[in-house]
Amino acid sequence: MKSCEIVRLPHPVKAHHVRPRLALAPRAALHAGRAPAARLLRRRLDLSAEYLRVESPSAEVRGHSESERKTVSGKSNVAIRDVVPTGNYAARLVFDDGHETGIYTWSYLRELGVEREARWTVYLAELGKKGLRR
Repeated sequence: MKSCEIVRLPHPVKAHHVRPRLALAPRAALHAGRAPAARLLRRRLDLSAEYLRVESPSAEVRGHSESERKTVSGKSNVAIRDVVPTGNYAARLVFDDGHETGIYTWSYLRELGVEREARWTVYLAELGKKGLRR
């Protein structure tokens, strides 16, 4: 599987291939002049496009309150089409299902990496409870 190292891509970012994973490396962030990312990313993160899509920070997924939060299903084959830098603090991910409104801050990406197992377990349980599929 190919991965996309967001901090190594030139400005503006253009992904040439649809990617099923996003990999972020702290050392590369320093070399790319992205010190905020390097400070937050203490270890390499390798996150699946499906996981990033279902945990999107967008209002479309999160809503404006916990009661409005949506359980996103049917994304097991989603891929990242593009990675667009947003200043020095974040990146906007563009998925091949048309979703492109989530701005992923470096701190949120780190949180997703650290909490991956717990969040994924909760997500799978929500799918099961609602009778939905990945």
